Amino acid sequence: MNKHKLDWPSFAASIAVILLVCIPLAMFPESGGEFLTRLYGKVAGHFGFLYLLSGIAVLIFLLWLALGPYGGVRLACGDEEPEFSTLSWTAMLFCAGVGAGLMYWAPIEWGYYYGAPPFGVEARSALAAEWASTYGIFHWGPTAWAIYCLPTVAIAYPYYAKRISFLRLSTSCHYFFGGEAESRGERLIDWLFMIGLLGGAGTSLGFSTPMIAACVARVTGLEASFTMELVIVIISVIIFGTSVWLGLKKGIKRLSDLNMWLAFALLAFVLIAGPTVFLLKTSVNSIGLMVQNFVRMNSWTDAFTDSGFVESWTIFYWAWWIAYAPFVGLFVTRISRGRTLRQVIFGMIGYGTLGAGLFYMIFGNYGLSLQLSGAVDVTRIMAEQNGSSAIVAILDQLPAAWLVIVIYALIALVFSATTYDSASYILASVATRRLPAGEDPDRWHRVFWALALAVLPLTLMFIGGLKVVQSATLIVSLPLIAVGGLMSVSLVKQLRKDFS
Repeated sequence: MNKHKLDWPSFAASIAVILLVCIPLAMFPESGGEFLTRLYGKVAGHFGFLYLLSGIAVLIFLLWLALGPYGGVRLACGDEEPEFSTLSWTAMLFCAGVGAGLMYWAPIEWGYYYGAPPFGVEARSALAAEWASTYGIFHWGPTAWAIYCLPTVAIAYPYYAKRISFLRLSTSCHYFFGGEAESRGERLIDWLFMIGLLGGAGTSLGFSTPMIAACVARVTGLEASFTMELVIVIISVIIFGTSVWLGLKKGIKRLSDLNMWLAFALLAFVLIAGPTVFLLKTSVNSIGLMVQNFVRMNSWTDAFTDSGFVESWTIFYWAWWIAYAPFVGLFVTRISRGRTLRQVIFGMIGYGTLGAGLFYMIFGNYGLSLQLSGAVDVTRIMAEQNGSSAIVAILDQLPAAWLVIVIYALIALVFSATTYDSASYILASVATRRLPAGEDPDRWHRVFWALALAVLPLTLMFIGGLKVVQSATLIVSLPLIAVGGLMSVSLVKQLRKDFS
């Protein structure tokens, strides 16, 4: 008898979500895309402030938790030491938490802000350039990683310290549900998580795959098309399917370690080969500007000018993080046994912010330098073609451009693979009825989700358009705000009960 019995309700609900979302969108792509875009506007306009409040609240709560009396609580039953080294732990959480989406946004996000800056700043001015180089670091900074961290600590404490034998989002609300009974409330929370994961993973891969296709087209001379994107997804599925088959330590860990070193080697090359002094000066300036305005950037609702900046960017990003956070939380829970709450909180916020910030400070500021010097009109390429073409144009200015583009595409491909990889691992865990700490879901189950997860991003790419991908994320994340509040209360009550 299989010791990891399949949880049929969760398994069937996930498959139903994929089919119910993807089939109508594929059959009616134009009307489906228009519907998602209209719904995005309504949700962002009426509920956008909730996302901003959520980001502020999560950051304050986690700082209180880390610096308070519970910061030293160990996520283990006893005095177990951490299962993975800090370096491997950081590599895996980074690959799961940002991955391929970062490779798309870091070189070009500044271009959107330079032409339409926040706070009523004049477009394409020197001040607009300052904010353009800063806002990307903010969007991928401490608030984003705090949103990721909340489900991690809320799930990890009952999973390890209370020895709950299932690894699901509903584990975070253990205090309210008690025991291991599979109540309707737990089912609802896990179902919302599955929807959020499908939207979050679909968004990340919907951005990165066309970019990889543009890099391949530049190197091979072939035309970037949906067919090429399909081939890239298939290759990615093969890579992460193999990694999933090998398991967490042999597959995901090794793939994450390799890709992290490759990414940082490329960052060092761009820093040295590019305008080094400009990159360093701009980075220091951006950090200072963000620190000075951190509270304002987190709470700015644009209530008086109604420029649409907050709805288009900050609210979208917070929605993306919220949709993706349960998945990251479950995965980081699996790799965090033996660490304290304080180590997990400061590790995720600190290492995550530093890693993502480096991409923006080097790749992003390098693209900005090309724009300001007149070497490449990046914003024009973005407007007339697309962001992927702009990224290739930026990389084309580096020495040994052909090799750089190949390496960049390879890093993005592996990031895509690790995103699929981690997501399929977690979906298999959620759809497994009992999964004791330290054990992995069955191989066939993980490989199945590795294949099934490719369906939604392919559908979003078939419909096309940045706004469509953003809309899918915002819509699926709204119910998870309430779940975040519930898991926070559950964690505090459980800690107070256990350490009163």
